[in-house]
Parts: sequence; C-alpha cells; structure tokens
Amino acid sequence: MNPQLPEPPALLALVDALRALPGIGVRTARRMAYHLLQHDPDAARQLGVAVEKALTELRQCERCNGFTQDPICPTCASAHRDATQLCVVETVADQNIIESTHNYRGLYYVLMGRIAPLEGMGAQEIQLTRLIERASDGEVTEVILATNFTAEGDTTAHYLTEALRARGLNVTRIARGVPAGSEIEYVDAGTVAWALMERKPA
Repeated sequence: MNPQLPEPPALLALVDALRALPGIGVRTARRMAYHLLQHDPDAARQLGVAVEKALTELRQCERCNGFTQDPICPTCASAHRDATQLCVVETVADQNIIESTHNYRGLYYVLMGRIAPLEGMGAQEIQLTRLIERASDGEVTEVILATNFTAEGDTTAHYLTEALRARGLNVTRIARGVPAGSEIEYVDAGTVAWALMERKPA
C-alpha cells in the first residue's frame, strides 16, 4: 500500500476550515477544497471575500439578536409588525423558517443557542436577562416559545417559562406538530405554520 501523499499546509488549513461547517466531514471538506481550487478558483475567491465582508459588516440587532447591518434590523424596525407578540427561537435559521410560513406577523428574539449544561451553555450564555428586559418593554403581551423539540430545547422552554411568568408575562409554546427530537430549521414550513397557530400555554 502506497503511503498517503503529504498535503500542503495551506490545503490542510482550507480543509479544516470547511470541516467547521455543520454536516461536513473530512472527506467532503477535502472534495470541496479540491473542487474550488481545481475547477472554480473564482468562486473560491468570491467565497473568501463574502465571508470577510459578512464578518466585518454584520452585527447583532440590538432588539432581537438577529444579524443585521444596522443597529436595529428591518423586522424590528417595521411598523407593520405586531409588537405585542414576541417569538423566541434558538437560531436565525429557525426565525427564517417561521417567516417563510407567512402566518406570523409579530417580532422575534433569537437566543443564539439553548440551555445545554453538558456543553457549558446556561442562562448567562443565552443572555436570559436581556430576553426578560426585551419581553418586559410594556408592549409585549405574549411570548411564544419556539425552541426545538429536543431535550435541550425543552429544557430551555421550561426555564424560560418559569423566568418569564415570574414577570407576569403570558407564555405559550408552539404545538408539537413539529416532531419530537427534530429541529425547526429542518421542518417544512406548513408543519411549522400549524404548530405556531396551535400553540398552547407553556
């Protein structure tokens, strides 16, 4: 058996960078790296520029935590949104899925994570105090918890329910039309829309 050819450090660094993407293993990352370098160097350059631009120009919205180029994102700034409803999601990807249903016209708060003690993620890491301040602005009358139906998502929902109800807020949870153990990002928009409409007291 021939020994594997040594790979240049720059190539190894590219493979390692691609492996950081979710669902990408070392073999897939290596194929992607070879494709970009051999067949589409222009796309590789464009990818590098786009990533650098996103890192330098994007920030988190001061109200919802989502990504924006302005202090307040267009959704939070819109006069056409229902400011009495605040939907709490784990990620921006989850927010995008709910938006794609076209059935929700309220505002959002993105946790940028979920409570997962084994991973060192607690209430401080998801900025629970900031969420409570946002939900207690005097306009919000319902906080809709749209965390994933995973063990961590359920733990997060329970913790948030207790903290928000202690402030006298009405808290609901999306219905389990979303299969148990699944993540909202990967559920079809119709199912998410039904789960949102059929939400129950948390």
